[in-house]
Amino acid sequence: MAIRDVLRMGDPRLLEPARPVADFASPELTQLIVDMHDTMRALNGAGLAAPQIGVGLQVVIFEVNANPRYPDAESVPFTVLINPVLTSLSDTLEEGWEGCLSVPGMRGLVPRHTNLRYQGLDAAGREIDRSVSGFHARVVQHEVDHLRGVLYPMRIRDLRYFGFTETLFPGQNLQDD
Repeated sequence: MAIRDVLRMGDPRLLEPARPVADFASPELTQLIVDMHDTMRALNGAGLAAPQIGVGLQVVIFEVNANPRYPDAESVPFTVLINPVLTSLSDTLEEGWEGCLSVPGMRGLVPRHTNLRYQGLDAAGREIDRSVSGFHARVVQHEVDHLRGVLYPMRIRDLRYFGFTETLFPGQNLQDD
């Protein structure tokens, strides 16, 4: 088990585009995925992208299952998504509150596509092709943004809806995503 340090906003590595994964048989990829999983679970995250732990590869993981920070969110199955491609299935955007392990203690209202198709590969190099909506679609978009060097505050339309979690949501025990 290896819990890795998560880079914070301001670290220039978070702004660099990630490289595609080419070698699915490498022990380094296997260990990266294990470390990402351990780190995400230890921090109660909904997802994690490899660049957040300083690895510039197109690897994201995500899962939401009875997470106390998202009590009303539908379950999202544990997924390893490598070299992802996102396709919006509608022009409809919905604003929702997001946080990030790389932007600790803060939340912002972020527009995201409500219906989405994502394609890519799993840890063994097998194809993934899913169409999703709602919170699942939001989580995927948030994590894949990290692979492009985009942090959620860059997507906020109105900075009046960006601030410290404890101030925006007093009395709620919300943590970072």
